[in-house]
Amino acid sequence: MYTNTNYTLNTQDLKEQLQQKKILVVGDIMLDRYWFGETNRISPEAPVPIIKIQKYEDRLGGAANVARNIANLGVQTSILGCIGIDEAGLRIKTLLTEDCVNAYLQEDSEYTSILKLRVLARKQQMLRLDFEEKLPQNLLQRIEKGFAQLISQYNLVVFSDYDKGCLESCENLITIAKQNNIPILVDPKGRSFTKYKGSTILTPNLKELSEVVGGWQNEEELNIKAQNLREQLQLEALLVTKSEQGMTLYTNTTIQNFHSQIQEVSDVSGAGDTVIATLASLMSVTNDIFISTEYANKAGGIVVGKLGTSSIEYNELFN
Repeated sequence: MYTNTNYTLNTQDLKEQLQQKKILVVGDIMLDRYWFGETNRISPEAPVPIIKIQKYEDRLGGAANVARNIANLGVQTSILGCIGIDEAGLRIKTLLTEDCVNAYLQEDSEYTSILKLRVLARKQQMLRLDFEEKLPQNLLQRIEKGFAQLISQYNLVVFSDYDKGCLESCENLITIAKQNNIPILVDPKGRSFTKYKGSTILTPNLKELSEVVGGWQNEEELNIKAQNLREQLQLEALLVTKSEQGMTLYTNTTIQNFHSQIQEVSDVSGAGDTVIATLASLMSVTNDIFISTEYANKAGGIVVGKLGTSSIEYNELFN
C-alpha cells in the first residue's frame, strides 16, 4: 500500500537509487513530427497562409514520450508497444535507442505507425495532420504475450493509454501485473475507466475525469465523485491533474491539493506524460505517494514552459 512514508529525499543518493530501478511502459507509441517555418502572405489559391518550411524535428510521442521522460531521470526503462514497418516506425526505433529506452516493439507490415505532423509558424501551431489506423487483433495478442513474459523483471509498470488500441485488453494486463505483485500506474483515456479496475494509481486530467463521472458544481461535489470513482475502481489513489490549478490526490485516508508550479505556459503537449513518468520514477524509489506527487507536480510545471512534446531532465527537477 502506497502512503506517506515520511521519506526524506536526498538528491545525492536519489540518482543512484533511480538507476537501480526498472520500469516498463506499455501503450500507444507515436511519432510527433514538427515542421517549423515562417509565413508572411496568403495563398492566392485559397484563404490560407503560405508557410515556408525552414526545419523539421521528430520527437517521441504518446507512450514513447513517457518512456523517454522516465529514462531521462536515470531509470532503466523499457517500452512495449506497436509500430508499422515504415519510415515513422524506423524513426521511433532510432529515437528510442538515442534516449536509452529498451524497446520491445511489435511490428506489422499491415499496420501504419501513428504519426502526428504539426506545422508551426512563429511558435504558433497552424495545422496538425494525424496518420493512424485501427490496430490489428494479432498485435494485441502479441502485446499480451510479450507483457506476460516481461513483467516479472520490473519494479513498476506504466500504462499510457491514448485510446489508439494498444491497451484494449488492459484488464488482462492488469491481472497479469497483479499476479506478479507489480504496482500499476495508468494515464487513462475514454468514457469509461472500468478496464483500469484494480490499478494502483490512475492519473486523469479534469476533462478526462468529467467524461467519466459527469460534471460538478463545486469542489465538494468534485471530491465526492472522485472518491466514489476511486472506490469503485479499487484504486489505492486517484491523482487528478488540473493544469494551472495544480493537482489533487485522493486516497482512502485523505484529499490533498498540490498548488500549481507553472511559471509560463508555452505548450501543454505531453505534460501528462511527464507527470506520470515522474510519479512512477519517484514511486519506484520512495514508495511515498505524497513526495512523488510533489515532484510530479513540479515536473509538469516545468515541461509546459517548453514548446511541443518535451521531456524533463534530472537536473531541472532536482536542482
